[in-house]
Amino acid sequence: MALSTVVVLAISFLQVSYGLYFHIGETERKCFIEEIPDETMVVGNYKVQAYDHNTKDYMPVSPDIGMHVEVNDPDSKVILSRTYAAEGRFTFTSHTAGEHVICLNSNSSAWFNAGQLRVHLDINVGEHAVDYQQVQAKDKLTELQLRVRQLLDQVEQITKEQNYQRYREERFRQTSESTNQRVLWWSIAQTLILLITGFWQMQHLKSFFEAKKLV
Repeated sequence: MALSTVVVLAISFLQVSYGLYFHIGETERKCFIEEIPDETMVVGNYKVQAYDHNTKDYMPVSPDIGMHVEVNDPDSKVILSRTYAAEGRFTFTSHTAGEHVICLNSNSSAWFNAGQLRVHLDINVGEHAVDYQQVQAKDKLTELQLRVRQLLDQVEQITKEQNYQRYREERFRQTSESTNQRVLWWSIAQTLILLITGFWQMQHLKSFFEAKKLV
């Protein structure tokens, strides 16, 4: 295998793209934490199904059931809050690197006889969130030009990931140094308290013995 092919494969695996499904009640809320670099586009595709007691299986939900999506950035600022249909996609772009909280819940108001929902969710981060077929058709790119565009986007995303990892490493180092400093000062404070307590006890015993005329 050529070295360039290995590099391309390694770059491809560094990007985030995963699919899953989970079960929630009609009135429940499910949240996910996604670590995202700054200025990175995220696309989520989802589909909601409801449990049918007659067929004992999950079937498409009624048209009046939709999904509310809310996204909070690392500073707890809401960057997306919108109600969508039972099947669709949501997009947002991160402006701050860090943990983004993605929460989903149905817009159902059925507190009684609330059913069980199955939500299929596919989240794509970085260059995986770009529809390159649409880009090719819009910009009239050849296959080679499109591939170069993909590689440039992948390199840019890797740079963002590296910057974010350096940022995390710096924060971890600062936290470790702060913790070590606090432990050091706490140890010094404990030592001083022990010395002061010991000195006070010695003085108290000395005064006691002198009062009893034992010394």
